[in-house]
Amino acid sequence: MQLRTVDSFADRPFSGNPAGVVMLDESPSDEWMATVAHEANLSDTAFVIRTRLSNADFGLRWFTKGPVEDDLCGHATLAAAHCLFEDGVSSPIRFATRSGVLTVSRREDGSLAMDLPAWPPTQVDPPAGIADALHAPVAWTGRSGNDHLLALVADERSVRDLSPDIRKISRIPADIVIVTAAADREQPFDFVSRAFAPNLGIDEDPVTGSAHTVLAPFWADRLGRAALVGLQASARSGLVGVELIGDRVIVSGRAVTILDDAL
Repeated sequence: MQLRTVDSFADRPFSGNPAGVVMLDESPSDEWMATVAHEANLSDTAFVIRTRLSNADFGLRWFTKGPVEDDLCGHATLAAAHCLFEDGVSSPIRFATRSGVLTVSRREDGSLAMDLPAWPPTQVDPPAGIADALHAPVAWTGRSGNDHLLALVADERSVRDLSPDIRKISRIPADIVIVTAAADREQPFDFVSRAFAPNLGIDEDPVTGSAHTVLAPFWADRLGRAALVGLQASARSGLVGVELIGDRVIVSGRAVTILDDAL
């Protein structure tokens, strides 16, 4: 078995979001994949199954270190595609997943573009205790169909300075709580965000591809542009390109291999 560690949404080592990637010839048991993901101790591990399907080139599943199986994990998908491209697989790559067939293409500049479902948030009343959990006033809240809760705060500095109570966030009924704001005018990106997922075993996720399937339609509507760039402002921050196309969103970024181990 080969286990690689890849930093996704990163153009240099030890930044962005690390993911494990395991290449397999056959589909193992769920228990085995959960155990490997827990042992890898990364936010997510992608399991790529080489069995060719009629509508896809590979199977792909994702498990958190929790361990919990994800319905969609953007950064681990980016990492899996990065490893396959390094191995000489041609672009584009089609993955059969729990979120349907996902296609990843390699662009001429070396970045990778993932075609993912868009999940526009619908405005809801703020969940009880969210402002207290975030230690920040919340101007708007919305919930998406993939069980992400989006919370809009005043400005970029509010997002960067967040010091949330993770225990209280875990009481909010959502897989991931995304906090966002428009970027300051002088910035080379359009919006900022942070993502907290204690209910998935991840207190704060460094850079979250699935969160941008919610952020893209939200900010495209507010800013009046389909193509945008977001900064996820965690300690290992990363830039994420998004382009809303109908009910899909192209989420793009770079990736760097950090470790390559045969187990």
